[in-house]
Amino acid sequence: MTSRQPILIVFGGLPATGKTTLSRELTRRIGATYIRIDAIEQTLRAQGHEVGPMGYVIANALAAENLRLGRAVVADCVNPVQASRDGWRQTALLGSARLAEIEVICSDVALHRRRAEVRTSDIVGLTLPTWHEIANRHYEPWDREHLLLDTAHESIDRLLQRVEIYLS
Repeated sequence: MTSRQPILIVFGGLPATGKTTLSRELTRRIGATYIRIDAIEQTLRAQGHEVGPMGYVIANALAAENLRLGRAVVADCVNPVQASRDGWRQTALLGSARLAEIEVICSDVALHRRRAEVRTSDIVGLTLPTWHEIANRHYEPWDREHLLLDTAHESIDRLLQRVEIYLS
């Protein structure tokens, strides 16, 4: 039996771009462990805790445990700032894992807005951000090469084919 290097696949991007749809489907296809920041943060809120960076701290700890088991891990998060991206990079490094960073955008502003305004939450108690909150959210540019996926004009299958090529 051969041992493969574990991989940490981090999806980032503004809300309502399609991150969750893509990351869930990739998780199913490759049999990975799925970690979703929204679920962690909403659980913290529901228990009366401040969220701040704690959601990312917990997510990185869960990712690290799964990487140590040799598992592929898919992280679904906005990943809006350099500090959160550095956290994932550190987790991959400490877990001797490959890191694949994927940014999801929707270049069609009208479509992005429509998605934001019509979607519903699948996490109990989670209030989704409004279009105004999404459009005005602090989101730093990425500082190194990563895969950029635009959900405005390509199918989920085509986008995931691009991910699979990127990962190989």
